[in-house]
Amino acid sequence: MQTTTPHDAELSDAELRDAGLAPAGGGRVLVIACGALAHEILALKRLGGWDHLALACLPAILHSRPERIVPALRAAIEKHRGAYARIFVAYADCGTGGGIEALCREEGVEMIAGPHCYAFFDGVERFAARGEVTSFYLTDFLARQFDAFVWRALGLDRHPQLREAYFGNYERLVYLAQTDDPEAERRAREAAERLGLAYEKRMTGYGDLATALERVAGEATT
Repeated sequence: MQTTTPHDAELSDAELRDAGLAPAGGGRVLVIACGALAHEILALKRLGGWDHLALACLPAILHSRPERIVPALRAAIEKHRGAYARIFVAYADCGTGGGIEALCREEGVEMIAGPHCYAFFDGVERFAARGEVTSFYLTDFLARQFDAFVWRALGLDRHPQLREAYFGNYERLVYLAQTDDPEAERRAREAAERLGLAYEKRMTGYGDLATALERVAGEATT
């Protein structure tokens, strides 16, 4: 599934990065997701007419400290469990070393399959088959937030000489595009130039995220 609809202007990337998103209320099923997926999940909700799905997002910046994701997810599940018939976790492993999967088993909730969002946007099996160990990936959200998640986070704004140490073994930057967003594409191209990498755009749409949410939404109506 692909769309040319731009990301929700009323949702600030900075707020999704640093604060996340509280559920708006209503719905029978709660999707707890990374803030980096909020625009995509809300777009899918609109396209599918899934008013019975509610969305809560943890701050996207937790990806910079993956050891904090599992405790934050646990707290969110405990906080919201009583208000919803079902909870679905829209995280992949995301650098937690199996921690999210173990938590979901313990709490009796389901999660999306895959090692990270790059894989489920591209399609987990297709992504694994590519074996692109020398590629660095950006999504729509991460292209817009490249400075916060990469450039400043790695100290390259202060020590640009570290670029070779961090990215010397990479050959290209692959922009996995969920939407036809000219601004996100401009930023992705600029990021490739700043990192000294070849650039490739790959239009993925919403990939396995759409498939997983469509199934969850459908099961909730039966």
